[in-house]
Amino acid sequence: MTTKDQTPELQWREGSVPVSSRFDDPYFSLAGGLAETRHVFLTGNDLPERLRPGFHIAELGFGTGLNLLALAEIADVPIRFTSFEAFPMDAGQLERAHEAFPDLAALSAELRDGVAERRFSVGTVDVHLIVGDARNALPDWDGLADAWFLDGFSPAKNPELWGAPLMAEVGAHTSPGGTFATYSAAGHVRRSLEAAGFDVERAPGFAGKRHMSRGRKR
Repeated sequence: MTTKDQTPELQWREGSVPVSSRFDDPYFSLAGGLAETRHVFLTGNDLPERLRPGFHIAELGFGTGLNLLALAEIADVPIRFTSFEAFPMDAGQLERAHEAFPDLAALSAELRDGVAERRFSVGTVDVHLIVGDARNALPDWDGLADAWFLDGFSPAKNPELWGAPLMAEVGAHTSPGGTFATYSAAGHVRRSLEAAGFDVERAPGFAGKRHMSRGRKR
C-alpha cells in the first residue's frame, strides 16, 4: 500500500493535469497526454505490431498509469507489463488524473481497482508495479523486457532516473533485439543508452518537440 511519505505532492493544471511539486514537471503533456503516449511509447517501440502472447514491456515511471492504459487499449493478446515507481499516486489522485481521458474510463477503473495490490490486470495486460527507487529495484529484478518505456520526469529535473548506471541496468534487463523509446533527446541520455548496448536513433518528437529517442538492443 502507498504510505504517506511515498505519495506525491501534486499541483493541478486545467483541472486534471497533475504536476509534481517535487520535480516541477507535469505527468503528461499539456498538448495531449494520450496522443504523446501513442506517439512516443507505442509507435516508438513499433507497437502494436510486435505484440505477441507473453511479450514483456517494462517502464521507468508509472505516474498516472497512462502508458499502461494506452497499451491496454491496443493489446489483444496476453502480455506482461512491469513498472518501477518511487512515488505512486493514491486512488484519489489517479481518479482525478484519469478524468482527462474519458475514452479510457473502463480501463482506468480496472487500473484503480487493482493498483493497490501491485499485481493486477488491465484488459489483457498482466501488471506488476514495483514501488521503490529504480536504482535499487531494477538491479534486483530478474526479468527481461522486450520493450522499455523510459518515462521519468525531465532529465534536467529528475537526473537520478537517467544516469548511466541505471541505463546500464536497462540494457542488462532487455532481451536481444529489444527496444526502448523515450521523449528525451538529451545527449547524455542517448550516450548512456548506446553504452548500455543499444543502437540509438533520434526520431521526430511530439507536438512541436524536435526530437525524441528510440533504439534497439544490439
